[in-house]
Amino acid sequence: MRVLLKVSMDTEKANEAIRNGTLPKLIQESLEQIKPEAAYFTSENGQRTAYLVFDMQDSSQMPVISEPFFMNLGAKITYTPVMNYEDVQKGLSQLGR
Repeated sequence: MRVLLKVSMDTEKANEAIRNGTLPKLIQESLEQIKPEAAYFTSENGQRTAYLVFDMQDSSQMPVISEPFFMNLGAKITYTPVMNYEDVQKGLSQLGR
């Protein structure tokens, strides 16, 4: 299932991760692990925030993906199922059958 992972990082913990060099490594390892089709980085509500769209094969992946962000960055994490345009077309084509 395609999901949007939102990672909002605690500012102080992310600052420390930048100072000690672990933030770039954590991001790189996470991107290599989940192989997102899209990855965006911004600030939201005063916090560094990442948006990653990827295919989650099984919900058991959630702890493996989330824990490094929780443990190292005090992050707030959300997973949201999402569709691309083709998915919407497929779903809409099934209406009224």
